[in-house]
Amino acid sequence: MLLQAKKTNASVDVTNGKIEGSLEMTDKLFGTDGVRGEANTWPMTAEMALKLGAAAGRYFRRDHQDHRVVIGKDTRLSGYMIEYALTAGFASTGMNVFLLGPVPTPAVGYLTHGLRADVGVMISASHNPAKDNGIKLFGPDGFKLSDEAEAGIEALMAGGVEPAAPDNIGRAKRFEDARGRYVEYAKTTFPYRGRLEGLRIVLDCANGAAYRTAPSVLWELGAELVLIGVDPNGYNINDGCGSTQPGTAAAKVLETGADLGICLDGDADRVVLIDETGHVADGDQIMALIATRWAQEGRLAGNTLVATVMSNLGLERHLNANGIELKRTGVGDRYVVEAMRQGGHNLGGEQSGHIVMTDYATTGDGLIGALQFLAGMVETGKKASELARVFDPLPQKLINVRYKAGQAPLETDSVQDAIAKGERRLGSDGRLLIRKSGTEPLIRVMGEAMDPVLLDSVLDSVVKAVEVATEDQANL
Repeated sequence: MLLQAKKTNASVDVTNGKIEGSLEMTDKLFGTDGVRGEANTWPMTAEMALKLGAAAGRYFRRDHQDHRVVIGKDTRLSGYMIEYALTAGFASTGMNVFLLGPVPTPAVGYLTHGLRADVGVMISASHNPAKDNGIKLFGPDGFKLSDEAEAGIEALMAGGVEPAAPDNIGRAKRFEDARGRYVEYAKTTFPYRGRLEGLRIVLDCANGAAYRTAPSVLWELGAELVLIGVDPNGYNINDGCGSTQPGTAAAKVLETGADLGICLDGDADRVVLIDETGHVADGDQIMALIATRWAQEGRLAGNTLVATVMSNLGLERHLNANGIELKRTGVGDRYVVEAMRQGGHNLGGEQSGHIVMTDYATTGDGLIGALQFLAGMVETGKKASELARVFDPLPQKLINVRYKAGQAPLETDSVQDAIAKGERRLGSDGRLLIRKSGTEPLIRVMGEAMDPVLLDSVLDSVVKAVEVATEDQANL
């Protein structure tokens, strides 16, 4: 999440025996997925990372001698700066730092728990361009932090952190076995009776965190690979490749006659798939396939899939027709995981390609999600095109309307009236979802309907009402 807040003054002071600073913020530091922003601009500065590392280290220190933190990253140039600043902060509070290097986000969750670390860190801005970066924190159970833990860390950052005594300062070292451990684990999630011999796969790693791990897993399982996005240079992550730009991979699937295309994002917690005809399957289709298969096998906990309000209405109707419940959450994979843990569910995700399977991982895992799809191909003998189109999605359209800071167009009577009228027009054959963006000053106007002409008409009416309200507020 790109923070809307601006930092007006920052300094780090250790002269009084505490690591503290004057941080004047107009909004909380943590967004829906950690801290994120443009590198070397607040909040993604070395100063902030130092202070965050110290506060998180102090917050998570437990009553034992070996205080551990694992730090992974993707391939952005700014990762070095953030990595070393965090390391200094953690070490200053007595935490021993294990540097994992470039690894997928789910590998950090896996190794945080597996190495009995007190806290885990992933340095990544996921699918964002190379100029951005972010910091995601994991608790000792390998799951992303709760709102309460993030608030506690922010409180420590604001109040100052007591550093460790000189003889208790932490050490830092490279953990050379990180990739190998994750590779071996990922392979165990693929059914033992299945192998990938005879399958040609186009694999797009987005020049990101999985550029070495994902090829290793698929090749060792027997696949023939055509690789894209495995030459990171610090600047090209997500650039014309990856899950948000699958066109290159789709063309390569057709060119090489591949059986499947797999597109990961920069930190490999998302995936979209491409069948042999070049058709792209998003997270909704992947979740539909896995949920249906698991339900038939008696593996779907609570016979429920957890997804966000953005998932297509066609997914919900398909699940209901198969006796499966869809539980919706707010936008963001952390909200999906929270609902899964609270309800005891083991499958969830987002339309964007976060596929969360708590039987295997503590967060979205693009590679393991793809392996579940491949398991379906191997076990059924069906082509990707027969599995990747599980349901017919309703036409879905999203329009963004920009507004100025301080304005509240959604709260006006005229906009609320337009939304109510639109919902009545759509009836049971569609739905509207109107919300503020969590990353920039935009009103996101999304709708679905069986009749695309009706959908366009309804959305145009709502968008016009939002634009007029925005103009009216600007003239006040």
